[in-house]
Amino acid sequence: MAQSVVQGRRVKEKEIGTTFAVFIALAGDLSIAVIKFVAAGMSGSAAMLSEALHSLEDAANQVLLLYGMKRSRVASDQQHALGHGREVYFWSFIVALLIAVAAGVAVYEGLDHLIHPQPI
Repeated sequence: MAQSVVQGRRVKEKEIGTTFAVFIALAGDLSIAVIKFVAAGMSGSAAMLSEALHSLEDAANQVLLLYGMKRSRVASDQQHALGHGREVYFWSFIVALLIAVAAGVAVYEGLDHLIHPQPI
């Protein structure tokens, strides 16, 4: 009995640590996005605006991860007899898809600019 209580406590501490890490990453991504938006506004740089949007997407990914973590703690009910514990994996998968799509767009844009160069 005592071992399961200790085990449950370790799991809870790990969840708190993971949630804290995602909140720190979210705060970092948002602050970096704000700085990049200011720099883009001051310089008029399209590349900096693109970087600011990328940082904003990173922050949105952290929000999706937090949502998945929250949903995974929902208790079982009539419709979900095993609970929602694996929902965190679904939202992590969605985040991975968003990152892959953004990477694909970046590769496409890079190849397009190599094939059709613009004069400076």
